[in-house]
Amino acid sequence: MKRLLLSFFVAFMAMTAGATDLPKTIFSGLQGKHHVQGIVVNPEKGYVCFSFTTRLIKLDLQGNLIGSVDGFTGHLGCLAYNEEDGRIYGSIEYKNDKIGVGIYGDAAKSRENAFYIAIFDPDKITRPNMAPTDDNVMSTVYLKDVVDDYYAFTINQGKKVEHRFGCSGIDGVAFGPRPSKPDSKKIFYVAYGIYADTTRTDNDYQVLLAYDTRDWKKYERPPLQDKLHHSGPKKPMERYYVYTGNTSWGIQNLNYDPATNCLMAAVYTGIKPTFPNYSLFAIDLNQKPVNEILKGFDSKIKGKVLSLKNEGLLDEATGVRGWRFKYGATGICSLGDGLFYISHNSKKPEQNSTLHLYKWLGEPDKAFIQVK
Repeated sequence: MKRLLLSFFVAFMAMTAGATDLPKTIFSGLQGKHHVQGIVVNPEKGYVCFSFTTRLIKLDLQGNLIGSVDGFTGHLGCLAYNEEDGRIYGSIEYKNDKIGVGIYGDAAKSRENAFYIAIFDPDKITRPNMAPTDDNVMSTVYLKDVVDDYYAFTINQGKKVEHRFGCSGIDGVAFGPRPSKPDSKKIFYVAYGIYADTTRTDNDYQVLLAYDTRDWKKYERPPLQDKLHHSGPKKPMERYYVYTGNTSWGIQNLNYDPATNCLMAAVYTGIKPTFPNYSLFAIDLNQKPVNEILKGFDSKIKGKVLSLKNEGLLDEATGVRGWRFKYGATGICSLGDGLFYISHNSKKPEQNSTLHLYKWLGEPDKAFIQVK
């Protein structure tokens, strides 16, 4: 018995090694009516950034406010840190649907639908309530392919339907290596938001666009929200698909974990009864994409399909693997050694988030264990 306890203690100490200098929790503070959408934690530089839909806030690791960028009239979503240029990239949507009206009011009804990557220089976020145009603190890049798919009509089950692939826009973003090339230069993955339509069969894949952002300076423009620009790449370098079954609004948070060489995809669970409706998936970048005919489409469409990691729960009927984990859809950030900060969001007394430190396990009944 003593040997067993000693072995468990040694294993636990090894598992939590590297976590001793990190705060176990980081509180965002109270942030009004819009909930947290994504996070970036940078222990080396001593800051954390939260996206709260219409504002980006920067805190130190003790939760003290350093600065914020406020006043977005669009939906700022998932965030990702680019190691090459030290900037933070986030998805941002300008829409005239009910989500857009909820953010911008009736003025949203008269504007175009447009999808961008917002690029922030965190070193310039030095004071609260900065405007998006202050001090060149941010720029934006237009994503034409997303706009085209959003506006497109297609045929599914013999009926004309809106939004190719069920595209509602974008949300999850992450920097990671090319599939099957772990030592390659990191590329930028952008995940579609996807409508939760149970009557369709062509919305059961996650869609990831892949970009090389090293030449994006030529596309970057100031974020003039009353005069949306169309400066961006003509097309992505690659388009990938991941068969998970439909999830509500696609991938909410996407994050690359070098310890597993996977893209962690946290979602709002789907509602189709034919799928297991997991809330967390690990997209395996160790495997080559397979060029195959996509399931559920009226016409034969071929696509490069990425594999899910051969771990977690397996749904025999669909072949889909994943986990049932309560958190992550409002923020997940790998620290590179099996440790993660994961957002626990709350709306009491107003919207806020507390980041908790976790260690990856990957077991079928337990994806993570919280570091105490």
